Amino acid sequence: MRNKLYLAGILSFLVISCAKVQVQAPKEPIKVDITMRLDVYQHIIKDIDAIEDIVSGKSEKPTSKNNYEIFELFINTAYAQQLSEEIEEAALRRKNRLAQLTNLQRQGIVGENRFGFIEIRAQNVDTTIVKLVEDENNDRKLIYQALAKKNGVSVESIQELYAKKLHESAPSGTPIEVLDATTGKYVWKVR
Repeated sequence: MRNKLYLAGILSFLVISCAKVQVQAPKEPIKVDITMRLDVYQHIIKDIDAIEDIVSGKSEKPTSKNNYEIFELFINTAYAQQLSEEIEEAALRRKNRLAQLTNLQRQGIVGENRFGFIEIRAQNVDTTIVKLVEDENNDRKLIYQALAKKNGVSVESIQELYAKKLHESAPSGTPIEVLDATTGKYVWKVR
């Protein structure tokens, strides 16, 4: 009798505890927060802007030991000040080449390609122009690699963002490589 009661108790427990589970889709769509990724790209854009400010001469590496001036510069470019010395040196070398490159871009001799590099567009150019383009592209490559490492993203991501900035700031007459929306292919157009 005791065994029968025991068995009846277990069966009752199993029947009562076996609840129906019903799975339904949520009424509202699932939302994913991507603010972290956006924040990373905002920092990259700030870095790119800071580097291009050095190249264009809008900003320079602080040379004064006056604490107030350094503090003021820190307030204006807080995140960008974390650029490595290697990046700053490459930006300063690019600054020294800027006038020559701008002149060559306006003449259509060199252009900005889709990868963020200078490309020679004319035939039979002088070896000094070839050397100038090689030096510029080497410094750009160094900057792209350093920014990718600093921000934990691919070099290709940096190049894509940087190329967009360089295309927007290229002087008129500069050949730039852009995506043709109708064909889906990259073509050269004059800015």
